[in-house]
Amino acid sequence: MSLKTLGQDGESEIVTEDATFVHGEPPQDANGLPKVDSKVEVLHEKVAKQIIKEGHGPIPSKYSTCFLHYRAWTQSTRHKFEDTWDEQRPLEMILGKEKKEMTGLAIGVSSMKSGERALLHVGWELGYGKEGSFSFPNVPPLADISYEVELIGFDETKEGKARGDMTVEERIGAADRRKMDGNALFKEEKLEEAMQQYEMAIAYMGDDFMFQLFGKYRDMALAVKNPCHLNIAASLIKLKRYEEAIGQCSIVLAEDENNVKALFRRGKARAELGQTDAAREDFLKARKFAPEDKAIARELRLLAEHDKAVYQKQKEIYKGLFGPTPEPKPKRNNWLIIIWHWLLSLFYSVFRRERHKAD
Repeated sequence: MSLKTLGQDGESEIVTEDATFVHGEPPQDANGLPKVDSKVEVLHEKVAKQIIKEGHGPIPSKYSTCFLHYRAWTQSTRHKFEDTWDEQRPLEMILGKEKKEMTGLAIGVSSMKSGERALLHVGWELGYGKEGSFSFPNVPPLADISYEVELIGFDETKEGKARGDMTVEERIGAADRRKMDGNALFKEEKLEEAMQQYEMAIAYMGDDFMFQLFGKYRDMALAVKNPCHLNIAASLIKLKRYEEAIGQCSIVLAEDENNVKALFRRGKARAELGQTDAAREDFLKARKFAPEDKAIARELRLLAEHDKAVYQKQKEIYKGLFGPTPEPKPKRNNWLIIIWHWLLSLFYSVFRRERHKAD
């Protein structure tokens, strides 16, 4: 196994941290191994770790239900064979109940704090083994593996219970509890911590779950899920992460195209990015459904003032660039030409008079 530094080439306690599965891609190259120069920590004879981003809080214990994103490469060929960020679906892993081929990954995750991102080096013995995998994912025999992993958060329970084993009511209830925790943190202006709770709530209601819901159950789930996205957007706007905020609002608008809060917050984020036409479109649409809303009116007024200021500035620039229209200069009289024409006329008159006498 290679341990070289790759930088050279019931109710339960919920612990969460900043997650990228909801609102973005990993910050590094999505195809190549991340460049990491941190210290190598040996966790096991066949597992080592390098921290990319520090997390906080405790580490998960056995039977914790962990939510994580990861990308995996074979160390010898640097071939990426799996990427949950691309699939936009985090992995749910119950420590102690993981699949055999993920033993090394689980050892690494069990050492991580919520929000931590790390590069793991796993020997083939704790990965896909001598045989490898020739289906999906495609991993050659005896392949040591490198994982880039982010622990989104974990549910600390005495007996691990996967989301798939929960009833619809249990999943929606678990998500709603995390949403309420997020709301309390949001009111205290603990924005990062609030987003952590909202993201964990959304993890309980992934697309695979939502596609199965109809009628009142879908309405119940959206009543929890959409406010989480909208409050993440509000937090991101305060943190000046406007592109991510737009993405959160667009998720809600895909379900409810007339959602006033989603239109308003997306418009605000677009305005901050200078996308004034798109922002105005969002605000005008929001005003249709909330004509008395003072915040919407204020944003439209600010856009109008901004447009007026831009127009005046451009007018001054163009005025200075081209200057006033020049006055036409009077033509100079060419006296030589005038005298020449007079002489020709005089000569012609004399000539005609002399010819007339001769006749």
